[in-house]
Amino acid sequence: MSSLTYFLMSEQKTALITGITGQDGSYLAEFLLEKGYKVFGVVRRNSTENFDRIDHIKDKITLIEADLLDQISLIDALKESKPDEVYNLAAQSFVPTSFQQPVLTGEFTALGVTRVLDAVKVVNPKIKFYQASSSEMFGKVRETPQKETTPFYPRSPYGVAKVYGHFITVNYRESYNIFACSGILFNHESPRRGKEFVTRKITYAVARIKKGLQKELLLGNLDAKRDWGYAKDYVEMMWTMLQQDEPDDYVVATGETHSVKEFVEAAFNSVGLKYQDYVKTDPKFMRPAEVQLLVGDVSKAKEKLGWEPKTKFKELVKIMVDADIKLVEKEMHNASYKEVA
Repeated sequence: MSSLTYFLMSEQKTALITGITGQDGSYLAEFLLEKGYKVFGVVRRNSTENFDRIDHIKDKITLIEADLLDQISLIDALKESKPDEVYNLAAQSFVPTSFQQPVLTGEFTALGVTRVLDAVKVVNPKIKFYQASSSEMFGKVRETPQKETTPFYPRSPYGVAKVYGHFITVNYRESYNIFACSGILFNHESPRRGKEFVTRKITYAVARIKKGLQKELLLGNLDAKRDWGYAKDYVEMMWTMLQQDEPDDYVVATGETHSVKEFVEAAFNSVGLKYQDYVKTDPKFMRPAEVQLLVGDVSKAKEKLGWEPKTKFKELVKIMVDADIKLVEKEMHNASYKEVA
């Protein structure tokens, strides 16, 4: 073995990502691979697990079966991977489902964080830990824009669970001197967003409508306002937080707010259609308790970490619509191929 090869091997960092098959997990895995990391990912033993988002990098990463509901499996995952950094991105993260399954959401999204942190404490408290906090913690906002010191007022079981996860991360940092950070990420989207989320529901429907496969789009509250960024930009901040001298928590956002109606309009405009001809509201898509306005103050991240988002709102919408048009065209091609066969 050459001295250079030995040096590179000894310097290579290792990361363990929970939720690696999700939107953020897949982008983070790509980012860390580009940085030269050895990447492990936690997956649940589930026959319906969707690996689509990481298919193109599966030969470059190592997957370990473990579960946020099972403490022993998490300890074993840490012992096997021996990570320098752990990114906890796994959660039950769909807000409407959290109203239908509040206890399960609490188990994964709240207590799951404690299990990962406690596994770190048991196996190696020098591991750096990142927790995926959420703007949903602000809920019924106490001030606008929202910053790291803004009081939380969650409006869903998901938001409540995220508040627990956020504060248990702070607690382990202060109680056990673990390098633990929380990124309070505002809404971040991409072509890898699940189709159950409103942004992807919109862009996928626009693509299908443009191709003549769908006639209308049913949505809930069009007046709800969010701070939407690009997931690919945001995963860089997760990594940056763990490269600092001291652990801290940061809001990650664009600082701009747009309504669901604006997102809809931009999506339809990008394919030359008027949204008014296709969009209808349906009460069944309204939340029991709505979060009306979320917009982040990213001044701390800009000042301390030198970070700011690269992708603008309309650019993000177009990226998503263009990707879904390609997806729909592929689906149409596959369907016609099956008919011929």
